[in-house]
Amino acid sequence: MSDDLYREEILEHYKHPHNFGELSKATVTVREANASCGDLIELQLLIRSGTIAKAKFKGVGCALSLATASILTDDIQGKTVESALGFDEQRVIALLGTEVSPMRRKCVLLPLRALDKALEKISK
Repeated sequence: MSDDLYREEILEHYKHPHNFGELSKATVTVREANASCGDLIELQLLIRSGTIAKAKFKGVGCALSLATASILTDDIQGKTVESALGFDEQRVIALLGTEVSPMRRKCVLLPLRALDKALEKISK
């Protein structure tokens, strides 16, 4: 896919994010913020039998942080908590499908930081 198509997909996820909203019976809820730019993500997971049954998020931020949250919540649903623990920067950037400048990495990685925090709470 060309970079233009990836940019279009990112903009589509930003304008019409998947999994945006609240879970009524979340197993875990976490908030993560990027103090340098003001982005804020609240991530909620519903865990059933060690699997991420549902993932929702809400928040405010730039196109990259919200699009990444949308794409990441799509990807983790149906995965085991154990496999989601293995998600890293490379996985998230691969999901976006385009290179991210060093200045924008914090935006893209904010949803991953929220996921890590949520999984850490579950694992305790």
